[in-house]
Amino acid sequence: MTLKAALFSGLKAAFVFCGAALLALAPSSPLAHDLPPVSPSQQLLLRKDSREAPEEGPWPLLGNLVNTHTDDVVPLGLDEPTPDRWSALLQDRVFREATPMAPPLLAMLRALSARHPHARIELVSGFRSPKLNEMMRKKGHRVASHSQHSLGQAVDFRLVGLTPKEMKREVRGLGWEGGIGQYDKPTDRFIHIDVGRRRDWHER
Repeated sequence: MTLKAALFSGLKAAFVFCGAALLALAPSSPLAHDLPPVSPSQQLLLRKDSREAPEEGPWPLLGNLVNTHTDDVVPLGLDEPTPDRWSALLQDRVFREATPMAPPLLAMLRALSARHPHARIELVSGFRSPKLNEMMRKKGHRVASHSQHSLGQAVDFRLVGLTPKEMKREVRGLGWEGGIGQYDKPTDRFIHIDVGRRRDWHER
């Protein structure tokens, strides 16, 4: 097995739910008609079978991840960022604490980027330490006392060029079964996804 095939195999578990949903999206589905088509090369990025991995040539760059608080930019590809780099990118923005982030979050951003090559994904919020979470609650921010962010199981982001409504529609269309929050604020527009139970909300 080549190194690239081995990397693909190591990451495939994180892609199972969103990759399978993307590839199984039948043409007769209403979502299939509404969402942009996925080329065969883009579909290959999400296949579960490591034997499909290309033997030669570099993995294509899907886009870039940008932390809106630090301006840190990390390339997004099939084998990057690594889990450690992904968790560091989403560390607590105040106390600089980090925790392992749930793999399906990054898998979903890869799936979205497969539909929007060279995407710029701006990360608004990732891990939120319990201390920061409580500080925000005391300041009147509408955050849950036991936030998915404090468990490393949520990310807030925006894909430049899409509205929050469009982002939410695509994430659901790719098979996301966790929570999705749509935020259409005058000063900030993004969506929240988490790996908790399925639920939807919308804040303006």
